[in-house]
Amino acid sequence: MIDIRSVTKVFGFGQGAFRALDEVSVTIRENEFFTLLGPSGCGKTTLLRLIAGFEGPTEGQILLGGEDLSGQPPYRRPVNTVFQSYALFPHMTVAENVGFGLKMLGRSKAEIDGTVSEMLDLVRMSHLANRQTGQISGGQQQRVALARALAPRPKVLLLDEPLSALDFKLRKEMQLELKRLQSETGITFVFVTHDQEEALTMSDRVAVMSDGEIRQIGSPRDIYDHPAERFVADFIGDTNFLEAEMLGREGETARLRLSSGQEVQARASEATASSGTVTLAIRPEHADLAPEGEGALSGTLEDIVYFGTDTHYHVALDGGGDRFVLRKQNQPDEDRGYRTGDRVGIRLSRSAGQVLRD
Repeated sequence: MIDIRSVTKVFGFGQGAFRALDEVSVTIRENEFFTLLGPSGCGKTTLLRLIAGFEGPTEGQILLGGEDLSGQPPYRRPVNTVFQSYALFPHMTVAENVGFGLKMLGRSKAEIDGTVSEMLDLVRMSHLANRQTGQISGGQQQRVALARALAPRPKVLLLDEPLSALDFKLRKEMQLELKRLQSETGITFVFVTHDQEEALTMSDRVAVMSDGEIRQIGSPRDIYDHPAERFVADFIGDTNFLEAEMLGREGETARLRLSSGQEVQARASEATASSGTVTLAIRPEHADLAPEGEGALSGTLEDIVYFGTDTHYHVALDGGGDRFVLRKQNQPDEDRGYRTGDRVGIRLSRSAGQVLRD
């Protein structure tokens, strides 16, 4: 659906120029929920604005359905955008807001009425069609903004952090609602967020961005379980990083020696070093506490933090002061018997670790 080819965007001139995007290339498929994920200033919103036509690329091409969008103004592109601020018209009803774009496009009253009814059914807002937008909640306003953007039936819907203004529980509900809408309409969604949980929950594929570049593209599971580099592993979820010596490898299995002297196995891609010192990434839920003297690592249990659904155990490792965090899911009335100050070991499964390139 969208083909972005070697796109660069530079703001300003001379010494004050800022390169917001640096030769970004990515293909976004038809009927896909595609997320641009990264920290503030990484270039994700700039890329969204280029697709929408609010900015033009300094270099490169953006094609939609095989058609080059160069020079086409936003209103001529089969694309709609939902912003952080929903920008609803307070003097109009919910139905009037949804139908506004269609009215500007010169559609007939019968077509407008039919489409408005269909869109309000889609976002489950039909019962509030005649309500003023100032009289509905933030989550309902977000649904109205979505219905308005979907009404002209764009080929692509761009969403620039539209959930950021919602409270935690409502944001969770709307994550599922957005995925449902994308699936039911068949429209390609391009979603921008800095929230890793949003990206993992809703996306078919995720592009992790940093400093104007795409660092990795893959399914949520690929990105989480097989990060390509340290930045991705650090940005997506919680990760323990350990220094290790590469002893050798067979295919994608590496043999490593940790600072404790213990040897372990881990996954390693062809892009990682085959010798020398490497970085080993281990997710907190992929390790287990053990009695002292058992496992690949040992240390002192410094903190136990209860989070309701799970408990985090913070261990100060021997021989260097590194901290290792383990996360275990809680069961009703369970007491694992560990207390702060205990000496403990840490067990690592064969597939727990991933060797990263820096």
